[in-house]
Amino acid sequence: MDASLIQKTAVDVKLDDRQVARRIGLIALATDHTTERDFVRMCPHDRVGIYCNRILNENPTTPENLRRMQPRLTEGAELILPDEPLDVIYYSCTSASAVLGNDTVVSTIQAGKPGTPVVTPTSAADMALKTLGAKRISILTPYIVETSAAVADYFADQGYDVANVECFGMADDRDMARVNLDSLFEAGCAALAADAEALFMSCTALPSAQVAQRIEDAAGKPVVTSNQAGVWLSLHTIGITDPVPGYGRLLTMAPAA
Repeated sequence: MDASLIQKTAVDVKLDDRQVARRIGLIALATDHTTERDFVRMCPHDRVGIYCNRILNENPTTPENLRRMQPRLTEGAELILPDEPLDVIYYSCTSASAVLGNDTVVSTIQAGKPGTPVVTPTSAADMALKTLGAKRISILTPYIVETSAAVADYFADQGYDVANVECFGMADDRDMARVNLDSLFEAGCAALAADAEALFMSCTALPSAQVAQRIEDAAGKPVVTSNQAGVWLSLHTIGITDPVPGYGRLLTMAPAA
């Protein structure tokens, strides 16, 4: 087209500060099928924007491979709306958060987005269990034994009495994302020990947030999942406290002081 025919509009174009009041940044694994969908399901779309960046991860999900993600977290954070603020960042990997430690994850992410609050699945689950008043817990993971042990050790180090740990023995997070919901429900009910006060279902790849309420209704005890807790703490961190029904009692509660 002849450029001389194009004219600049006479309309005085104005800019809004933001499209939405709050911004959540997600750092997801390259192979993640679940986290973005969970956040879309549980977050109020009219008030929260969800902005995701993916970082390279390697299967199998061994502690050694999980540690290799650490140096990628800084750039992963930096490339979410560069030079613009986020209200919170959620790092979507439970097992890596347990292996690396929350402090390491937070400092590495904040190197890319200074001053931004960071939520990990492990820090969110810890706060969730405290809020629910649970001290003796059962843990269900999709991981291999070695990685499951790292998650169990994390919660033991936080002072929880781990009643039992059950795992699926999976090494590839893409398979974890495909676990059937009925299978997750049955496995969750089976893993919840009679003397446990709550069940933690580890892994952001598992679609376990979708069965948390169902297990609670059947077992009569609270259920915490990685992404369910991550959404809950991320929302409360940015001042959104409305109850989110259908995903377990946690999402109707305010975090413990």
